[in-house]
Amino acid sequence: MKPLLITIDGPAGAGKTTVSRELARQLSYTYVDTGALYRGIAVAARDAGVPPDDEPGVAALAGTVALAFTKTASGPRLVLNGMDITDEIRSPDITMAASRISAQPAVRKSLMGLQRRLGKEKGVVFEGRDMGTVVFPDADVKFYLDADLKIRATRRYRELRSKTPAQDLDAVEEQMKIRDRNDSSRRIAPLRPAEDAVTIDSTDLTAAAVVRLMISVIRQKFP
Repeated sequence: MKPLLITIDGPAGAGKTTVSRELARQLSYTYVDTGALYRGIAVAARDAGVPPDDEPGVAALAGTVALAFTKTASGPRLVLNGMDITDEIRSPDITMAASRISAQPAVRKSLMGLQRRLGKEKGVVFEGRDMGTVVFPDADVKFYLDADLKIRATRRYRELRSKTPAQDLDAVEEQMKIRDRNDSSRRIAPLRPAEDAVTIDSTDLTAAAVVRLMISVIRQKFP
């Protein structure tokens, strides 16, 4: 089968990261977590003392930082200006800052060029929120992965509790609700399924079942 460019969009906690990584592994494709790039900008802004709502300041910062993924045995790692920041980008404060930063046109424009370069040769699975609608409208296969809010919040809580013990489930759910609202109502690249995306509800599905369903869709489209 020819190399394909596959996008997987959807809200936080729907299982995109787990599914995208496993799909890429089974296809021997490269996996790219585009949300991590915005989180990387959020970390850079925090370290530089630039508030996430300072659009000129964040835009200037985005144009100067160096972000890259490196491959390791445990999966891709995000490097900012030569420093591995993978373990920092999932904290609640960086998550909320990244949500605000991702709505800024200058930042999106800066990172879109990087994303499109990464997908130029295809054979890539891109995980994000606007991959199939804005960044790669001509992607070979597009998926939109969703799930019930309470299920998504529970998944994220389990992921975070070993790193941020002070977080409780209600707080995680409220933050997720706010982020959903911010991401879906923003003027630039709002979170929504692409018209030609295959929507999968993962509420009652395991990650393995979702991947099997995706591979079935891909094989039907590209026998």
